[in-house]
Amino acid sequence: MEIILGVILGVIIVGGALLVFFEYRIRQPDVLVLYESKGQIGTRKGVVYPRHFSLPLRRVTSPIQLTIEATAAGNLGVLIKLVGSFAPSLEHIQSLIRVGGWDPEAVARAASEAQVLLQGLVKEYAEQSEIHALTTSGILEYINERSTVIEEKFGVELISLAVESLEPTDPEIADALRQQEQARLLEQTERLKQQARITAAQAKSEADEETVKMEHTLELKRAEMKKVLLEKESALAHQRLEDELARSRMRLAFEREELEVLKNSPELLMLTPQAARLAEASQNLRNARTVVSFTPQELAHGSEILHLFQRLLEKTLEAKEGA
Repeated sequence: MEIILGVILGVIIVGGALLVFFEYRIRQPDVLVLYESKGQIGTRKGVVYPRHFSLPLRRVTSPIQLTIEATAAGNLGVLIKLVGSFAPSLEHIQSLIRVGGWDPEAVARAASEAQVLLQGLVKEYAEQSEIHALTTSGILEYINERSTVIEEKFGVELISLAVESLEPTDPEIADALRQQEQARLLEQTERLKQQARITAAQAKSEADEETVKMEHTLELKRAEMKKVLLEKESALAHQRLEDELARSRMRLAFEREELEVLKNSPELLMLTPQAARLAEASQNLRNARTVVSFTPQELAHGSEILHLFQRLLEKTLEAKEGA
């Protein structure tokens, strides 16, 4: 009996192990695992999941490449080529399964369905625009503004989108548009050239004006420096003049004191240079007339000296007569 129970227990354990081995899988980092509960689609967060009750979706992009024949205003045909890619939108998984089904290829099916809406958006934009106003940036902006509609309806997110080409179907219109674009570019280039010339002329005028201002400022500084230099030279000349006047006053005061001394003591006249020259002349030529020359400074007070000499001679004669 114990053997039978052991065998049954072993079978149960082995069966459970086999069940776990065949039923459960380990979720890969780039895989989105879905499950259904009460009519709602959810995502599993765990690492292990039951494969028969889950739908693994790889979180990879699904590329698209569209060639769309649209009609611009005036019933003019244009050929637009788009390239891009879709990826599953985590916020609209319910829409993704509704469009793509419970299948690992649900993203590719939903992306294929979304291309139909994408073509409709491009045609809608082209019909609202003039053919010369159609631009790649305008198409991309129009589609990006309505990308949320694609997510809500198809459960896929527009990851990238680019306009590969945008050309009119009529070769004559295409050539006319090229000529218009060429003329516009030439006009723009010429306008830029003229603007550059105007800018250069303005820059030269501003530079000349700035140079004149700088030269004027420099001249003012030079004039100010000359003024300061002249003031210093004038002050120095005034100081020299004052010094010369002071020396002249001192010399004049000294001469006045000398005259006062000679007036009070006439005998000191013999010590003056004039008296010495008279004495020397009288010794050499007894009966000759002596000519005494005076310097300009001596002439200033020469009359007083002669007067003193006269008084000295008078005193000498009086002394001889009294003897």
